[in-house]
Amino acid sequence: MKRKYIIFAVLLLSTIIYSCKKNAVQEISVPITGAQLKYFNFALNSPVVNFYAGNTKVTAASSTTGVESGTAGVAFASVYPSTNSYTIIASGTYDFTAQRPSTATVDPNLVIATLNKQVADGKNYSIYLSGLYNTTTKKTDVFVVDDVLPAIDTSGAYVRFVHASYNANPFDLVLKNTTSLVETTVATNIAYKSASNFAKVPQGVYDLILRYTGTATNIVVRAGVSVTKSNTYSFSLRGDITLPYTGTAVNRPFIDNTPNR
Repeated sequence: MKRKYIIFAVLLLSTIIYSCKKNAVQEISVPITGAQLKYFNFALNSPVVNFYAGNTKVTAASSTTGVESGTAGVAFASVYPSTNSYTIIASGTYDFTAQRPSTATVDPNLVIATLNKQVADGKNYSIYLSGLYNTTTKKTDVFVVDDVLPAIDTSGAYVRFVHASYNANPFDLVLKNTTSLVETTVATNIAYKSASNFAKVPQGVYDLILRYTGTATNIVVRAGVSVTKSNTYSFSLRGDITLPYTGTAVNRPFIDNTPNR
């Protein structure tokens, strides 16, 4: 099935990248307008997908053949864009969908998740696939969080916690400075499909520690994460909480570190 594509853009510093068809990209310097979005595929066992806003493809993989790849796209545990940037689309109300590539061998063009959302000019958003991909219904969870980015602050960094683990209770996020060993709680009682506000922390190297609210037991830890002043980060939990985070299973609990800016 052919789809009609309109121009979309990816913000990367002051450069705007436009996609005029499925796989072609070129760089054009133009003023930045529209809503800015990031896309996360954190749905356990999810196949590779592309994201759409209405009929507009808003994530892309390069192709040397001019034909959409049947295997490349946003795979499980991937983020688009993966850098401290966003895609840009015109403001408005959209059905955002996660869809299998049109040339995929299995389930081509299958929509595995749909989210209706109004996005505003100059605002930032993150859309997450989450939960456990159901191989019978071929659907998964999806949610969106508003990225209310703080002003750039050269005296520190800003961090937040996003809970995308479908079978885990609400968490507190604690940052433990690896030099001073001081612990700072930056998010409290964050439930599945929700996010904390951004909190300011000093530049440094931290262990990221998730604890169930009101307890002192470490449930998930990611050691030695650097945060740099003037930058903004989202620390997102994905995975199956019944598995040990210290293991090697693909679906183990893991704290993703994605820069917002």
